[in-house]
Formats: sequence, C-alpha cells, structure tokens
Amino acid sequence: MDRSIAFASRTVGGVPLLLAFPQAGDAPHPAVLWFHGFGVDKEVHRKELEQLARAGFLGVGVDAVGHGARRLPDLDARQAAPHEQALRTMIGLAARTADEIPAVVRALADEGLADAERVGVVGVSMGGYVVYRAVLVEPSIRAAVAILGSPEWPDGDSPHRHLEGFRRTALLSITAERDENVPPAAARELHQRLAAADPEPGHRHVELAGAVHLMSEQHWTQAMDETLRWLERHLRPTSSC
Repeated sequence: MDRSIAFASRTVGGVPLLLAFPQAGDAPHPAVLWFHGFGVDKEVHRKELEQLARAGFLGVGVDAVGHGARRLPDLDARQAAPHEQALRTMIGLAARTADEIPAVVRALADEGLADAERVGVVGVSMGGYVVYRAVLVEPSIRAAVAILGSPEWPDGDSPHRHLEGFRRTALLSITAERDENVPPAAARELHQRLAAADPEPGHRHVELAGAVHLMSEQHWTQAMDETLRWLERHLRPTSSC
C-alpha cells in the first residue's frame, strides 16, 4: 500500500526549510537540497521533494534569501526591473543563498537527519545559479544538478572562473536548447572545459532539444528522470540503478 510522504517545515539557522522524509530506512539519509526559481518559493516544488523522498533521499526544499517566508517586500518590483538589473538582483540573492548551505548541512547532520557524506543539491533557474556557487562553497556536496542555470555571471566572482572547484563534485547541467532567458552556451562551455581538464565522466551536460525556459511537461519529466538517475548514481553508488 502506497503511503503519503511526511512533510515538515523547519527553520535551521534562520533558513526556512520544507523537509520530505523517506518512508524506509534509518536516518541519517542522503540529503538533497532543492532550490527554486526567482520570485517563487520552496512550496512550488512539493512534487519534486516527494519524488526525492520516494527515491530514499531526505528532500530539503529551501526558501532562497529574499523569498518565501523571508520574502523581500519589494521583490516583485525587483523582478520586474529591466533585464540586467533584475539579473544582478537574482544573482546577488543566489550567491547569498549558496553561502548559507554549509550551515544548513551541518545543522541537519548534527540532528542526525542527513548524512554529511552524502549531500546533493538541485536547483532550477535561479536555483541553478545557486547550485553552481554551492559546489564551490560546500566541499561535502557529492552530486549537483543545475537545471536552466548558468555558471557564468556578468560580474563579480563568477563560478565559471573556478574550474578546479568543480572537480570534486559530480555535476549534471540540464539546459534548454531554445532558452532565451538563460541560454545554454555558458553551461555547455563549462562542461567542455571540464572534459578537457579531466576526461573521466564525472560531469554531464544534457541539452533538451527544442525546449524553452518554461519547458513542457514532457521536457520536465525528462529533466527529472536525468536528475534522479544522477543522484542515485552518485549519492548511492551501491544502488542497482
């Protein structure tokens, strides 16, 4: 009989989280932190958190800085600003969100909820930007999936400048061929550079043919299938998958 996944809202170190608990197995579990897009919050990804929990992971939805339970009062105006201005706002919030990850991982591990040796991160759009920085700031991350994000930022300490930081994490980038919001070229180039530096298949780039930023259900299903297989492979290497 299929049972419902148990959800719990928690605040850890000032960061609002939505936890989805696996139905089987003893804690600590391999944990996957999930980061949403610009202007929304962790609640929009309950379905994906449930998928993670059913696969045996502790699903951890995170409200990004300035979003959800800590939403900025002028976030709508910031999002509606001219493109370059809105992009810089988004990247600033993404960077601050990524910088919170080490404290969140330590707190979940200290409570016995998460296995600090098996941590993954997944992010969509703005969340994808979070993932590219997260890999550089949290060495315990073993698997990372950036969906519709970019490692190349217009200014500041852009993740694409730190190639060595990506070598310790299994990185999957999923981009959309016809994405005008976040063109796939930067992720494609990062993976080309990673492959040239290290021919071992520890990284993967999937470009969804014909997909746009607001992708179809079919493309999203493909992206999730790729994501779950990647997490299974790198967070549970003894799995039969």
